[in-house]
Amino acid sequence: MLNEYAYCPRLFHLMHVEGRWDDNRFTEEGREVHRRVDRLDHVLPDPSAETSGDGEAADEEDQRPEIARSVSLGSEALGLTAKLDLVSTAGEEAVPVETKRGRVPDTPERSWEPERVQLMAQGLLLREHGYRSDHGVLYFAASRTRVDVPFDAALENRTQELVEKAHAAQRSTTIPPPLDDSPKCRGCSLSGICLPDETLVLKAIPTGEHAGPTDTHPPVRRLYPSRDEALPFYVQEQGAKVGKSKKVLVVKRSGAELGRARLKDVSQLVILGNVSVSAQAIHLLCEASIPIVHFSTGHWFYGVTHGMGLRNAFDRQAQFGAAGDPERCLAFARRIVEAKGANQRTLIGRNVRPRPKDVGAAMQALLKKVPHAQSIGELLGLEGGLASHYFRAFGGALRPRDFESEWDFDGRNRRPPRDPVNALLSFGYAILAKECTVALMAEGLDPWWGLFHQPRHGRPALALDLMEEFRPLVVDSAVLTAINTAMVTKRNFKRSQASCMLGPKGRKAFLRAYEARLDQLVTHPLFGYRCSWRSVIRVQARLLSRWLRGDIPAYPPMTTR
Repeated sequence: MLNEYAYCPRLFHLMHVEGRWDDNRFTEEGREVHRRVDRLDHVLPDPSAETSGDGEAADEEDQRPEIARSVSLGSEALGLTAKLDLVSTAGEEAVPVETKRGRVPDTPERSWEPERVQLMAQGLLLREHGYRSDHGVLYFAASRTRVDVPFDAALENRTQELVEKAHAAQRSTTIPPPLDDSPKCRGCSLSGICLPDETLVLKAIPTGEHAGPTDTHPPVRRLYPSRDEALPFYVQEQGAKVGKSKKVLVVKRSGAELGRARLKDVSQLVILGNVSVSAQAIHLLCEASIPIVHFSTGHWFYGVTHGMGLRNAFDRQAQFGAAGDPERCLAFARRIVEAKGANQRTLIGRNVRPRPKDVGAAMQALLKKVPHAQSIGELLGLEGGLASHYFRAFGGALRPRDFESEWDFDGRNRRPPRDPVNALLSFGYAILAKECTVALMAEGLDPWWGLFHQPRHGRPALALDLMEEFRPLVVDSAVLTAINTAMVTKRNFKRSQASCMLGPKGRKAFLRAYEARLDQLVTHPLFGYRCSWRSVIRVQARLLSRWLRGDIPAYPPMTTR
C-alpha cells in the first residue's frame, strides 16, 4: 500500500479506500514472479550475536546467512504491517529482498522511489523486531539483477513522511486528483477505472458547455482496451442447467452438453426463462465478481445475482445526496434528455430517405427548450414530444428485404408490444437496461435509485437514466440492422390480436445484431480515441460516479454527430 501511495495517491485511494481492482499483463506477470515466494510462509528467526566455540565472537566470514521467505511482520508503533518476500539474516543483521517483475530502471539510483520506500519500510519493521538493517536489495526478475538500496537518513525520513500521509489518505473519502499526462498511467492496471486524462479534460470544460478538449491540453490517451475480451454468455434453451467444471461454465439439457465457456471469457451470465444454475456455478461466479442476469421468457428484466462486489458506500452516499438535491437532478436530467433527443435526431437524419425535414426541425425546436426547462415534469413533456416525432419517422428507416406488411410501424407501443418492430425494441431496451445495471453496480452505485427517473419498486431507475442516451445509438441501430439485413424475419415472431412475441431463433439472431453493435468501434466525441460501444457504456457509468462524487464538474452525455 505504501508503494502504491508513493507511486500515485489516486491509485492508493481507488485500491485501498474504494476497493477497486483490475488486472493487466503487468499484474499477471508480477503475480507469476511472486508465485515461488508466496508458496510457503516462514517465521523470522530471533536476532542473536553469533559466537565461536570458545565463546568469542565469530568472524563475519564464518557467519552463514539464514533465508526466510514470505515473512509476515507488523508494528503498531510504526503503523505498518508487511509480508516480506525474502529476508536474509545473519546474527543481528537482516537484509530484506523485494522481488520486482520488470527490469532495472535507467536512473541514478537504479530504482524508483516507491520501490525504495517499500524496502525502507521493511527495514524499519526489521529494526523494530530487534535486527540491525542498514540496507536492502531489490531483485528485478526481467533482468535478473540485484540492486543494493542503502537505508540512509533521507530515505528513512521520506518513508516515515509517506506513512503518515498514507494513513491520512486511507481515512479520506475525497478522491485525489489524477496525474497530469504521466507515463505512470500507461502501465497502471487501474487506468481504465481512474480515467486520468478524461477527468482532467472534463475539469477544464466550463460547466454547462459541450465543448471538446481544449487545444492547450495534451491529447487524451486511451489507457484501456478498445474492446473487452470477456463477453456476456447468453443461455435461452428452456430446461437447460448451467453448471461448472473447474473454471469452465457448462450448459446441459437432459444430460446432453449444449455449450461451454471459460470463466475468463465471460463478463455476465444471462439466462432467459426456465434456465437453472447450480449452487457451485453461482459460488464460482460470485467469487469472480461475474453477475448472473435474470430475464423472464417474455423478456422482462427481473434482476441480478452478484457477489459482494465493492464494499465502500461513498458512491452511494453521493448518489443519494444528489438524488435529494432538486437542482442537481434537474441539471443531470437536462443533459440526458438533450443527448437522447440529439441522438434520435441524428439517427433519423442518417437513415430515413428522403430526409424528413419537418421532423428534424420540430425536434430541433424542442431540443432548444430543454436547457431552459424548470422542472422534471417539464422535461418529461419535452422528452415525450421528441419521442413522438422520432417514432413517427422511424418507420422510414426500415427497409426489410421481404417488404411484408408485417414490418409496418406507426409508433411505439409496449406492455405488451403488438407488432414485430416494437417486440424487437422492447427486448433490446430490456437487455440494454441489463447492460447499464451491471455497469452501475460495478461502480458501486445503486441502480434502483434514479435522478431523472424517480425511484419506484421494481424499476432500475438509475439504469434507465444512464441508458437514455444509448437507446437510439445501440438498440434502435441494432433493430434496423436486424430487420434490414434479414437477420430477423417475420417467421421469428409469434403473433396474436393482443401481442407479438419474439421466438427463440429470433432472439438468437437479434442478440447477434445487438452484440455486434456493442462491439463496434466508435470515435469518442469528447476524448477523440476509438473504443467499442460496450466500453463507452462502462466509461459513462464511471463518469456518472465521478460527477456524483464531485471529481468532475458536470456529467458529459454521449452524443454522435
